[in-house]
Amino acid sequence: MPLLHFHVVEGRSDDDIKAMLDAAHEAMLETFEVPRGDRYQIVSEHKKTHLIVEDTGLDIPRTDKVLLLQMFTRPRGDAKNAAFYKCLTERLQTSCGMAPSDVMVSVVENNDAHWSFGHGRAQFLTGEL
Repeated sequence: MPLLHFHVVEGRSDDDIKAMLDAAHEAMLETFEVPRGDRYQIVSEHKKTHLIVEDTGLDIPRTDKVLLLQMFTRPRGDAKNAAFYKCLTERLQTSCGMAPSDVMVSVVENNDAHWSFGHGRAQFLTGEL
């Protein structure tokens, strides 16, 4: 936890996707201080015509390497979220050659009762986590 859902234009190689996922996990480790084994990631590939990420009038250029990342997480606070955005774009640029302008993140916050990691239990509520 957090759960990261990556939306990308289809056509990336398996190596590119692995590098993207690894970079995002490293950013989470650094900014949210989650355990290394706390990794939940989904990649959805879309036809170019099925993923539209415009710039909301901010004059942000986008390419076919655009990434829309949905992060489902417990509240982390504004400062940690901002640190994650910065760290994420730096790591993606370094390891994947992805321009920071191609990275959009949306955070969906929830609380402890909204997570079950298996066995039909809410592990945050039971004290298992």
